[in-house]
Amino acid sequence: MRRTTLFRILTLLYIAAVAVLCFAKFSSLPSVPGSFLGIPMDKIVHFLMFLPFPVLALFSFRLRSPKVLTVVLLVVGIFAVGCIMAWCTEIIQGRLPYRTMDPKDFAADRLGLVSGALIAFIISLFTLKKADA
Repeated sequence: MRRTTLFRILTLLYIAAVAVLCFAKFSSLPSVPGSFLGIPMDKIVHFLMFLPFPVLALFSFRLRSPKVLTVVLLVVGIFAVGCIMAWCTEIIQGRLPYRTMDPKDFAADRLGLVSGALIAFIISLFTLKKADA
């Protein structure tokens, strides 16, 4: 199995897991602390939920002799798609009777996406250097 195929499968599983976490009705959840280091736990969950998307999505592409500019444009595109996905989850949550829409959740999602995009870009730089060597 090729690496890109594995990452495509992981990306699809990841998107399905995010959908379940965002839209499912959980009747009983374990009690968790309200905040960690002054940051609401809900925002930390949103950050962590969207952090892996850019890494998974970037490595789902098979790049033939990639240049740095190509990777930058791809990471920016993936970030934009992630933002659209995050915003859509908030809109849908706002329409569900058991969920609420919170713009601060979208801000945490974007922060996770930015962090994931930076991680993906840095990893790809090391990969590019290995391929060029």
